[in-house]
Parts: sequence; C-alpha cells; structure tokens
Amino acid sequence: MRYIVIGAGAVGGAIGGRLHQSGRDVVLVARGAHAAALRAGGLRLTTPEGRVTLPVPVAESPEEVAPREGDVLILSVKTQDTQAALATWAEAAGDLPLFTAQNGVANEPMALRHFRRVHGVCVWLPSQFLEAGAVVAPCGPLTGILHLGRYPEGSVEGPVEGDETLRRVSEDLQDSHFGAPVVPDVMRWKYAKLLSNLGNALEALCGPVEGEARTSLFHRARDEGVAALNAAGIPFTSSEEQAAAREGRMTYHDIPGAERGSSTWQSLRRGRSVEADWLNGEVVLLGRRFGVPTPVNEALQRHATAAAHAGRPPGSLAPEELGV
Repeated sequence: MRYIVIGAGAVGGAIGGRLHQSGRDVVLVARGAHAAALRAGGLRLTTPEGRVTLPVPVAESPEEVAPREGDVLILSVKTQDTQAALATWAEAAGDLPLFTAQNGVANEPMALRHFRRVHGVCVWLPSQFLEAGAVVAPCGPLTGILHLGRYPEGSVEGPVEGDETLRRVSEDLQDSHFGAPVVPDVMRWKYAKLLSNLGNALEALCGPVEGEARTSLFHRARDEGVAALNAAGIPFTSSEEQAAAREGRMTYHDIPGAERGSSTWQSLRRGRSVEADWLNGEVVLLGRRFGVPTPVNEALQRHATAAAHAGRPPGSLAPEELGV
C-alpha cells in the first residue's frame, strides 16, 4: 500500500512523515517553495522525541506520482483548496480510496462528487507548518488521534468489518504514533471538532483565547454552533466522550523555537487564505437555514477573511473591534 499525501503542510506532513518513519511507502504532494525544500533537504519533522530529516519522495502533480491500484490518497489541504485538489486528482485516481484528513465538514460531500470511496477523518493533530520543508508535531505519546470512517456514515458494521482498506490504514497509523479508531459515525466526531475549531479565527484575529473578553467570545461562538447543530438535527460527540478518547494519550509538549497557534493563525502568519468560511461559515450557513442567530460566528468569519485579504498579521484586532 502506497500513501499519497495531497497537501504536505502541518497535518499532511506530520501524517506522511510518521508513516514514512514506520517504513510505509509514502509520497508527499506539495507545491512551490515547500516542494523545492522537501526535494532539496527532505522533510524536517520535529516531535517531542527530537528533530529528524526524512527523505520522503515528493511530487507536485498526478503525472509525477502515476497513481496505481493499491494506492491510498490522504487529502490534507485546507477546505478552500479542496475543490481544486479534487479536480486535479480525480481523473488519474478517482477509483482509489480517499481519506479526508481535514477540518470542517464540507470536504466529504465535495469529495464524493469525484471519488467513489471516501473516508472521513476527524483530525486531532496539533501541528505547525511555518517554514518550507519543516513541520512541528508537539504532542506525545501519540502524535495525534485520527478517527476514521466511511462516508456516508453507517456503511461499516462493527469496527472494521467488511472494509480491508480501513483496517489496513488504521493499523498503519497505529504503528506510526497515532491513535486511529475506526468508527461507524465519523461525521459525529467531525461536527464536534468543528465546534472546537470555531475559536480558530478568534485566536488568529485577537490572540490566545484567554482572559474574560476572548473566552466569553469563544463560548458565545460555540453556543451558537451547538444551537445551529441542534436545530438542524445533526448529532455530535459530547465533550466527555472526546476527553475520554484523549485521556493520557496526547499531551502538548513545548518545543524550543516553535510557535503555538491554530491552523487559521498559521495561515495569517504565512500570509495565506483562511478557512473561516468553512468553519465559522458552516455555523452561519446552518443558522440561516434553520433560523438560529449566529452574530459572533458571522463577525469572526467576516473579519478573518478580511484580515487574510489585507495581509494583516495574526493578533492585530482587539476583541471589542469585532463589534459583537
């Protein structure tokens, strides 16, 4: 089994690097300066165990990879880049299994338009990509926990029965410093992760979610998300269920020289587009469809997108400037 990791940034680089370390066949798909750095010097992966340089093969296009039967695709681009990535890879690899290792809940239905076998992944994987060729994954003893499941949901009877691909991917990930439980309701986990990601834009705009003003804004954004999901009849895992799954398995370690920030914070830091339209915007969409007010998420979506368009750095907005 060969893993083709489409989007070798923070999440994709950590997953691909760890799989490569455990002896799996991996190709990292990257672009521009990042691809050049990976080719020239390998993937510099830093974990609590230390820093290693991994000579993982790199490609920039399907033509360079030549997808074949037995390959597995791991899609780990940001949601705003999903449609372009799917269009690029569908013709050459549309019959191969695709795993969506991404935040948000919009990637799976998009992928199903192009790929016959779609598997959702709920990503618990704090990681950083701020420098070409370098990824930091600061958690241990597990680098992350990746809940896996077929999309649409409910197509797996029992934890792995009837899906050899899911079984093998789960085993490979578990042999590579990840928890990788196979679940029949992966979107229930992904919707719960969406609620926690509603603070990403707030952190990116206003700084760490601490202190009365920022903590209150996060709780208000999450409360709006819970109300929207409930109004839509969408189930999600409880905080207690998530805590039990993580307990004692993932601890954040301070890595010398590494900065700490969410994926949205990192995007602003690198001068890239942000995924607020697919995180806070998902709640806004559900709120408008089902009659739930979502003023905090609307403000976070609007301001985060504007900050990215204007090239403003993270932490450049005071909480009161959000206007909510």
